[in-house]
Parts: sequence; structure tokens; C-alpha cells
Amino acid sequence: MGRLFVVNLEGKVYSCKHCKIHLALVDDIVSKSFQSRHGKAYLFSKVVNVSAGEKEDRMMMTGLHTVVDIFCIGCGSIVGWKYEFAHEKGQKYKEGKSVLERFKVSGPDGSHYWVSHETHGGSDADDV
Repeated sequence: MGRLFVVNLEGKVYSCKHCKIHLALVDDIVSKSFQSRHGKAYLFSKVVNVSAGEKEDRMMMTGLHTVVDIFCIGCGSIVGWKYEFAHEKGQKYKEGKSVLERFKVSGPDGSHYWVSHETHGGSDADDV
């Protein structure tokens, strides 16, 4: 395996809760009103230090999307997903953006978000 290049962000950052590697800046949050199977999730315009899985079509609360799961490059944990293609015209703004699941990342103050015991349907935004 090659050398691991890690981007260190400056400012208020969200990081992997397992290995603390930086993932995104607070300033890059597009929406905090997203929902995942595990609870709250935030949409970011830019994330770093992630690798992408295989493209797949997923039916979400707001329609069909082509997405890739994203993984922390530090420890390999899945931290969310990235929108590759939105099949609905009104959802095109999501393309190229990434969602980080709150329970999988630490907040800027080091806080963790705990998973509720409710089961949710397909992941997506409630309202943006």
C-alpha cells in the first residue's frame, strides 16, 4: 500500500469518531435537516480524507439517487455517502455533495451524537 496523504483542516471541523481524522468544516455544511437510518445527518459541499465505494441506485425519501458510500481513509469506517446523480429534477442540488452521518463523526467540540433507537426508512433529507 502507498503512503497515506491526509488533509488537515483549519477551523471548526467534523472528524471520524474512531480515528479523529478530519472530514469536513462547519463552514461547508449545506443542510442539517438530513436523516439517515441511524438518525441525524448533515449535507456538506466538501469533505476530505474519504474514499468512495461502488456506485449504486438507492431509493430515498426524496426519490431515486445514484450514490457511493464514503469511507474514512484513516480507519476504513463508513461515514456517510456522496450523491453522484439525482434522478429527480428538484434534487439536482445534491449532486457532488456528501452526507456525513452524525453518529459516525465527532463534532467541532469533540461531541458525539448518539443513535436513537428508532428505525428510519431510506436515508435522505426531510426538508431542505
